Parts: sequence; C-alpha cells; structure tokens
Amino acid sequence: MNRHFEDARYYLTRAGKKAKQGVAEELEPVEEKFKALTGDDEEPELGRLDNIREELEEIEERAEGEAKEAVTKARERIRSYREGEDATPSESKA
Repeated sequence: MNRHFEDARYYLTRAGKKAKQGVAEELEPVEEKFKALTGDDEEPELGRLDNIREELEEIEERAEGEAKEAVTKARERIRSYREGEDATPSESKA
C-alpha cells in the first residue's frame, strides 16, 4: 500500500477514536442524569440465560476434571498392562 494511504488510514483511525472519546465525554452528564431519573444505577439481576451459562460453565469444568481423571486412570492401566505383558512372554517361553 502506498505510504500516503497508510498515513491517511492511521490518522483517520486516530481521529475516529478521538471523536468517540469526545462524544462519550460530552454525553457522560446526560447519561448520569438519565440513570438518576430512571433509577438505573443498580446492576440488573441475573437473567435466566445468565444462570444457564453459569451452570454450563460449572458442568464444563466438572466434565473436564472427570475426563482428566479418566485419562490418568487409562494411562495407569495401560502402563501396568504393558509391564505385566513384558513379564508374561518370558515366563510363557520357559
């Protein structure tokens, strides 16, 4: 891309960010007044969807833990089987 276009894109992006900050700063008193009039200062209660998300996260964590335990047990069984298998052929040949 031409250097002039890169510079222009940079300055347009920067100008957009500054404009967004300026609008937010100008609207801050209006937002505070609106919240004071409507009583919207408090956080809303968790909705049904939020509760379901929390439950799913808990289930996911529990399932992950159970899967790790199962993998660990399987590895131990394989290791013990292989150790037992190594000893068995030498005994069966005799």
